[in-house]
Amino acid sequence: MTATTRNGVSPFLDPGPHTKANSLAILQLSRDNLLPVYLKPLTGEHDGYAEGAVVNTRYGSFPHSTMLNVPWGSQIRASKVDTGSRGRKRKREDGDDAFREATGASEKDNEDLATAVTGDSAAAVKQAVADTSGFIHVLPPTPELWTTSLPHRTQVVYTPDYSYILHRIRARPGSVLIEAGAGSGSFTHAAVRAVYNGYPAEGERKGKVFSFEFHEQRYHKMKQELSDHGLDELVQLTHRDVYNGGFAVDGKSPEADAVFLDLPAPWEALPHLSRRRPASSHVNGSATGNEQTDWVSPLNPNKSVYLCTFSPCIEQVTRTVSAMRRLGWVDIDMVEIANRKLHTSRERVGLNLNFDRGVNNSAHDVEEAITRLAEIEARFREHAAKPRDGDEEMDSADEAAEPAGQNSAATNGGTPAEATSGTAPWMEGRLITRGEPEIKTHTSYLVFAVLPREWTEEDEAAAAVKFPVGKEQKVIGAMDRAARKQERREQLQQQQQGASSRKARRKERDEKMAEVSG
Repeated sequence: MTATTRNGVSPFLDPGPHTKANSLAILQLSRDNLLPVYLKPLTGEHDGYAEGAVVNTRYGSFPHSTMLNVPWGSQIRASKVDTGSRGRKRKREDGDDAFREATGASEKDNEDLATAVTGDSAAAVKQAVADTSGFIHVLPPTPELWTTSLPHRTQVVYTPDYSYILHRIRARPGSVLIEAGAGSGSFTHAAVRAVYNGYPAEGERKGKVFSFEFHEQRYHKMKQELSDHGLDELVQLTHRDVYNGGFAVDGKSPEADAVFLDLPAPWEALPHLSRRRPASSHVNGSATGNEQTDWVSPLNPNKSVYLCTFSPCIEQVTRTVSAMRRLGWVDIDMVEIANRKLHTSRERVGLNLNFDRGVNNSAHDVEEAITRLAEIEARFREHAAKPRDGDEEMDSADEAAEPAGQNSAATNGGTPAEATSGTAPWMEGRLITRGEPEIKTHTSYLVFAVLPREWTEEDEAAAAVKFPVGKEQKVIGAMDRAARKQERREQLQQQQQGASSRKARRKERDEKMAEVSG
């Protein structure tokens, strides 16, 4: 099923304000339970449901008709669905007279019945009736939600990792990105959103992702998902072993300026990510003569290329860094991301509070503890002073003591005190923040590197014309050694002339003062 696009744009890039038929939606069943669903149009009975297509969850049944043409983020109530003949499909071939005789229906009636069953008319859809079993929320598809809800075919790259990766490799609108190891497509969807710059006119550079996948079954599933999500024009998926085949597409260079490698042995693919034909000693395996002749660099010749490799083992990182250094990559850096969530809540502490969730029924301070101990001691003395003639008198004494206990609870806090305090219960207490007891992440080492562009003689000549050398003034390195010495001599001469003139003026002043005094 191909997702409906808005003005030819994938719903991942521009979902629009409302849900639509034949489009992907993410159903949020609970905080960490997301379900991707393609909303189906109103086409009559579906799978035995008179309400059309229905999503069944632990929170109730939700017909697609209740989720169409509603704003994203809407709360959808469960419905009472009529299962009808669900699971029992009626099979009847054309010209089956026995079926007509058994049912006693005319040909027109049978046509109307077939129309209602096959769903050729939207009017045959039964109106859904709201139920009280639960609710869900319908959310627009985003790379973050898709990462959480996608069907896992391999270990995926999660949001904390790929957000940092896209930042470090400088993926921006208009960039061309190479991804090797598509896997489940988590990073692919995030990369498309990062490089998307619309659909420019012919001849202009368009942001695009060139993805490579070696596993054939994963390749076909990924191909179908990209088609369903409307990302065919922005992602070009290729089934290839990049260790031997390289990264050229249809004999042409992608001219990528950002690369992400999620491979078991990234050092074997690095020789193909060079600006010149790799040496045979650097390439794993032997390439055919045609591939050697038609080899082109997959990198952008006019920009520096930023690379990231994703490895779960430190041994892989060691071999990758060694290969990077041999092949001329610079600014090599390794990063490990440990994502940890912080939960914020209010801590309510006090002996007068109810045993609610999040309440600590202990003394708030020393004064409250002493007050509570004094109350307990007073009740004990009062109980000890009462006569103990029989169980009946003790029961009456307990009944008499119960109103006093209620009054003390109202005096010391409790529910009546909360009602008169003027502060909502959920606003009481100290605001605290606690981290997760366990870090929910997987080990991953990210190695970043930069491959500078080559500086040719033509580039040097163009730079010399644009920035001429030899006419600078007061710039370090603009003068040779002899010129600096001559400049220093002139400065010394000026200083000496200034000193002699000051001495002459001082001598003349002294002579005038001597004449006046004489």
